[in-house]
Amino acid sequence: MSDVVLLVVTGLGLGALYFLAASGLSLIYGLMGVLNFAHGSFMVAGAYAGWLTMTGLPDSLGVGVRMAVAIAVALAVGALIGFVVEAVLIRPLYRRHIQQVLVTVGLSLTAVAAVQGVWGSDAHPLDKPAWLAATTDLAGAEVPNDRFLFIAAALLLFGGLLALLRFTRLGLVIRAGVENRTMVEALGINVQRTFSVVFAIGGAAAGLAGLLAGVYANSVSPLQGGSMLIYAFIVVVIGGMGSLTGTAVAAVAVGLVQQLANYYAASGVGDLSVVLLLAVVLLVRPASMQGAH
Repeated sequence: MSDVVLLVVTGLGLGALYFLAASGLSLIYGLMGVLNFAHGSFMVAGAYAGWLTMTGLPDSLGVGVRMAVAIAVALAVGALIGFVVEAVLIRPLYRRHIQQVLVTVGLSLTAVAAVQGVWGSDAHPLDKPAWLAATTDLAGAEVPNDRFLFIAAALLLFGGLLALLRFTRLGLVIRAGVENRTMVEALGINVQRTFSVVFAIGGAAAGLAGLLAGVYANSVSPLQGGSMLIYAFIVVVIGGMGSLTGTAVAAVAVGLVQQLANYYAASGVGDLSVVLLLAVVLLVRPASMQGAH
């Protein structure tokens, strides 16, 4: 029984991390129709911003305080980069999807090369509080505490995004702008500014995901954004392109399948199982590639 509890909770924690990585991707595509292949570079930016903050602050502050500040910095850096990328690169290319893909892929490759040029290709260890590295007994299973952090962060982000879209004026403008941008602009509302905010929110979510992925791996590296981006795309496709709720459900499914397959089959089989899950979804529900709101 303890093994099952451990697998389920760690699987939920991994799924929560995938949701953090995929939520911004899903939000940007669902509301703006932009398939952002540079999303991984947003995660790398957040991870390195957090790492630099952790190493730059004095040790006397304590690891917990430095980690809290690093999370805030990762969110801010991700939001800023998302805002700038939308304004400079994406805004001139709305409705030109091929060019969007080429530009965002090029940005992703350039970002990795820049990080490697400045900080090298090796992984850099990331400090974390002792309580985060410890475990908690749950029904006889020793569950790593960082999984609870991932789950809590994912729940807060999911609830916050749903509340933003459904209960705020900004969310109303976003949804109306997606449905009929011309009509909303005729009412004197700056839809373009609203879309810039959406990109910034997606970037902030990516920055947080990047830093927490570093907590999961105990280090940050230039290539971690690319590996997380693969799972983020898988989650978004399985959940339905642009569906935030579908993305959350898919992230949980992917995390659980990966953990259970790695344990009950063999190490590495989990990745294969995720790909097979994606293939099954595309065969049964090919419309998932076309968007689900």
